[in-house]
Amino acid sequence: MARLVLFFSLGFAVLFLAAAGLRYLAIRVDWVRTLPRRQGTMLTDLIAAARWALSLALYASLLLSLSYAARGRFSVPVTAACLVALPLAFSYGVSLGLARMENLPPVRDTAKVLGGPGLFLTNARRSSDTSIVLLEGPARPGGARVAAIPGRPLIYQSEAAGPGTASSLPPIPFRDDVPWFLQSMSIDIRLSAEQLEARFKAGPLPFLIYAGALILLLSSLRFILTVSAWPLANLFLGCLVFRGILALETFFNSSETQDVFESFLENRLPLSLSVPLIFCAFGVLVHIYSLLVYAAKWRRDNED
Repeated sequence: MARLVLFFSLGFAVLFLAAAGLRYLAIRVDWVRTLPRRQGTMLTDLIAAARWALSLALYASLLLSLSYAARGRFSVPVTAACLVALPLAFSYGVSLGLARMENLPPVRDTAKVLGGPGLFLTNARRSSDTSIVLLEGPARPGGARVAAIPGRPLIYQSEAAGPGTASSLPPIPFRDDVPWFLQSMSIDIRLSAEQLEARFKAGPLPFLIYAGALILLLSSLRFILTVSAWPLANLFLGCLVFRGILALETFFNSSETQDVFESFLENRLPLSLSVPLIFCAFGVLVHIYSLLVYAAKWRRDNED
């Protein structure tokens, strides 16, 4: 059990720090690309990156720990108890720390504005969009500009025409070739992180109920990592299943699905308990199945 505790703790810490660092860089790149610049601080971006990383670290560390427990042939009851209590404690501790960080005094950004007069803005993904040249540079996104509309002559504007024109500028062009499946996974992770944040702000009990039910479901999937004799193939299958649960979490928490749950419950139970109850029910059933299989195998080995 000590090895499993150490493996999960180190894995969670490494994944959380790495994911938070990469997410923070991505947020800063988006901040640099956007005109006009939104008001914000480095601390705000860091907290947002850490919240996103918490959800990713929770899923990934549980998957790797289940794979490690399956390969190490750890006891099923011990693995279940360890991989429910530890992730719940870590996720609550991180959420509590991030909530405390929000009370720290903000530090204003001092990053320089990229580009100068004549900055060319266009949407690289859609060649039919209007291209804009900022004659006064990104320091004055609402100033003089030249607009190039496909099939029409160049248009000079001394000032941004119309309300909200400055806020609708294309981003500063950077290379952006992220595959869609990675973008969709990033979106689902962000939605999962927002759900954990909302539950935490509602109070410790709603957070523990929701996070505990999700962790209970994820920790019950150890049997998937023992399907074949090839650990790498099992891990790949586990990645697909965990990705499906992440998408399922997003689907269950969508407004349309919540409306269906609300009409079904008819005020018999709080709507906030609908998703945790589904996760908990499936998790308990799979855990019972795993324990029965483990007990039958243990009895057969003793009889032999």
